[in-house]
Amino acid sequence: MYLTDKALFNGYEKSYVFVSLKRENAMFDANIRPLIDPPLNYIGHGLARLGVTANSVTLAGLAIGIFAAIAISLEAFFIGFILICISRVADGLDGAVARATRKSDFGGYLDIACDFLFYALIPLAFVWVSPEHNGAAGAWLLASFYFNGATFLGYAVLAEKHEMHTSKRGSKSLYFTGGLLEGAETIGFFLLLCLLPAWFAVLAWVFGALCFFTAVSRIVLAWQVFGDLIEKDET
Repeated sequence: MYLTDKALFNGYEKSYVFVSLKRENAMFDANIRPLIDPPLNYIGHGLARLGVTANSVTLAGLAIGIFAAIAISLEAFFIGFILICISRVADGLDGAVARATRKSDFGGYLDIACDFLFYALIPLAFVWVSPEHNGAAGAWLLASFYFNGATFLGYAVLAEKHEMHTSKRGSKSLYFTGGLLEGAETIGFFLLLCLLPAWFAVLAWVFGALCFFTAVSRIVLAWQVFGDLIEKDET
């Protein structure tokens, strides 16, 4: 199978292909944008009219995510499930509020920083529940998140340098590359863990492996895209 990542580079569209387990039209994040953006934008406009700022929504979402992690660590998994859902709704609303008011570079920076903290806290909470059973799998999962996040941010830096743009995953402050696992899949994974907490170790080993695959795929994509650009710059 092949995954094609299309980007607008210096005014024209180019397609880059790298090996993946599924095609781009199976990427959940990109496919749900047309469904979730209209209601989020509607609510975001309403919040903006009330004077709510995008950064305050971002921080509220993080605070709710922290409470979700605390609930999970206390084995209140259903409460954690509900709080994760609310937290991620807030994560979608901050961008909608920003689009209704004024987007800022700091707002995008704050959003991604809070997202990364949230993604670390949920696995950590499950490790806290049972360190002897979940510790190794949790460490593996967090390492995969760390590696995947590094490839994601590194690609975004190079994409910005070469003036690449994409809107497949909505209007973003950073360049978002596709992958086998994206944000929506990760949230679904967290919710599944809340429903099946006894299966954390098994699920974490599997999901971590898929995250590592996603990261390696992104490195291959970066090599194909930016390696070619460097060669052209040198000739």
